[in-house]
Amino acid sequence: MGKEKSIEQKLARATKGRGGICPKLVSPGFDGMPDRLVLLPQGRMGFVEVKAPGERPRPLQAVRHRLLRRLGFKVYVLDCGEDIPRILDGIGDKNGNSDNAAGRQE
Repeated sequence: MGKEKSIEQKLARATKGRGGICPKLVSPGFDGMPDRLVLLPQGRMGFVEVKAPGERPRPLQAVRHRLLRRLGFKVYVLDCGEDIPRILDGIGDKNGNSDNAAGRQE
């Protein structure tokens, strides 16, 4: 199994462990959207782009991430399983704070 897929599976399990769901995001006709939509209790949501360790988003992905952030959504780039708890904490933060240092912000 590839590193990216392994990280993606860890994210899905950790999200479920917090009472949420983490569906794969498929967006026909609108390429570059993040891989996963993280939905946590109390209406908390965020987008997560999963990459293999050290990889960066493609240019179109970076454009989509900026668009989503301008719209007020939390967007994270995850390339290390150890960052999952901080990302989920950021998405679940009821004050709307986002620790994008946990998952790179491109």
